[in-house]
Amino acid sequence: MNASTTDQSPVVVIGAGPIGLAAAAHLVERGIEPLVLEAGPSAGTAVRDWAHVRLFSPWAEVTDPAAEKLLAPTGWVRPDDTAYPTGGDWAEQYLQPLAAALGDKVRYGVTVTGVARAGRDRTVDADRDEQPFTIHTLGTDGREERITARAVIDASGTWSTPGPMGADGLPALGEKTAADRISYRVPDLEDPAVRARHAGKRTAVIGSGASAFTTLAHLADLAEEEQGTHATWVLRRGIGAHTFGGGEADELPARGALGLRAKAAVENGCASAVTGFRTAMVDRVGDQLVLVAEDGRRLDPVDEVIVLTGFRPDLSFLSEVRLGLDERLRAPTALAPLIDPNVHSCGTVYPHGVNELSHPEQDIYLVGMKSYGRAPTFLAMTGYEQVRSISAAIAGDREAAERVELTLPETGVCGGAGLYDEPDAAQNGRGGGCCGAPATLRIDTGTPTATGGC
Repeated sequence: MNASTTDQSPVVVIGAGPIGLAAAAHLVERGIEPLVLEAGPSAGTAVRDWAHVRLFSPWAEVTDPAAEKLLAPTGWVRPDDTAYPTGGDWAEQYLQPLAAALGDKVRYGVTVTGVARAGRDRTVDADRDEQPFTIHTLGTDGREERITARAVIDASGTWSTPGPMGADGLPALGEKTAADRISYRVPDLEDPAVRARHAGKRTAVIGSGASAFTTLAHLADLAEEEQGTHATWVLRRGIGAHTFGGGEADELPARGALGLRAKAAVENGCASAVTGFRTAMVDRVGDQLVLVAEDGRRLDPVDEVIVLTGFRPDLSFLSEVRLGLDERLRAPTALAPLIDPNVHSCGTVYPHGVNELSHPEQDIYLVGMKSYGRAPTFLAMTGYEQVRSISAAIAGDREAAERVELTLPETGVCGGAGLYDEPDAAQNGRGGGCCGAPATLRIDTGTPTATGGC
């Protein structure tokens, strides 16, 4: 296919989440035709799965400028900049209207099963860069399709591939067969069915990040209401000075609040912490599960296990394109040193764009959560900057692509989600976004009642 034909093909964007839809908006602004392919039935399908969880960041920091320009003529009403949306708010009040503004440029119920160069598997060099991409898809009706694309922006995220329980990065022995008692998401305890799984029961929570803190806080609240509710917090390392975050001095005020909630849950007896426990096996004992460590230790039986060990990118449908990925994080090689969790925190990741996100295969980009591979902390505003830069590069505006247009506060804006005791914390002057300047938040840990489960 010649260059003129290739230029007429759309840029395929995989995923209609926050970063994928922002990519489409930036492409439209550049006069380039996008085609967004979303496996789910609506915009922000993954975000809707955690609709009950509140973002660390206010509305001002989770909307994209190009997207807002696209929304303006539709009568869209911008939410209060200082309010903190839940995942459900984000999807309903911003993502779905944005997808509607893009119209037929967004297709739902389409799963991407493969990406390749037309007529070239990954071993073939000849005229490779001159060939368009072919996107192999499968619809919910079972129909297969091949779509030609001039470039590919993969914003499919990592939500569909949570990390397993096993400490070696693989499922623990018995983990798959015990799947009916194991979940990998922050539970929505307002859902009667979910609440019934944990009320008056013993739950093991595996993980040490914000999702684990959020879950422990929710379970501690449930323990005050339901006798017998208890959480066992399973940590692969010991408890140290930074286990619970920075508390009220944390650069991420909401994260600090979550850490203090988790600490209070342990101190109040609503949860017990088990340290240095690397899970190797899940054993069934009657109707309960027993976790067994690599060193042979066995925990007391629990009724449910919640595994919150992070996420990882699904690279299976990209096997025929040439990606340059860091061996540890599975992030683009130039980006990986900037986000290595062994070195950096949320506050030390710099804005980056097409230079850090390019691969040996030209014109294919992993963006958003997927660009971070297994690194745990993603910055939402940084994701918007990623797609702004990439869209400029695709349009041939290299100067704009390499120019940094994002000014972050010292610690940026986290795209993760957390739990606020009071949704209107910002209006009351406590905190200013997930990564704003350090601020004091009122931490209402609650006091166990005589009839409570703690």
